[in-house]
Amino acid sequence: MSKVPSELRYTQTHEWIRMEDDGMLVVGITDHAQAQLGELVFADLPDVGTSVNASDEVCVIESVKAASDVYSPVSGKIMEVNEDLEEAPGLVNSDPYGDGWLFKIDPNDPDELSELLDAEGYNEYMEEDED
Repeated sequence: MSKVPSELRYTQTHEWIRMEDDGMLVVGITDHAQAQLGELVFADLPDVGTSVNASDEVCVIESVKAASDVYSPVSGKIMEVNEDLEEAPGLVNSDPYGDGWLFKIDPNDPDELSELLDAEGYNEYMEEDED
């Protein structure tokens, strides 16, 4: 079973989101998603300053198996991207909830977080998805 940290929120498209002390939101893909993709070889990250809506496709990650779209869990403005992934996209595989984060977003409405799945809801979703 994939790791699903309880302090994060999740989407049905397998992104995770964490609120930082400064109100910024950090976004990445879940352990389940990176395991399904296999070894990542490239991350086409969004441009800093881009405004996005919840569910917008914001970047693409590529593995030896496939390319996968990554969607924004909330609406807001991209404030930072994980430049370490340019040289080491495998960080997403080795540490999906830490050094493998993808981008940071300044949310338009932090209340959108309440619409996302908690860890229990994400686990239930994955169990239903396997059926």
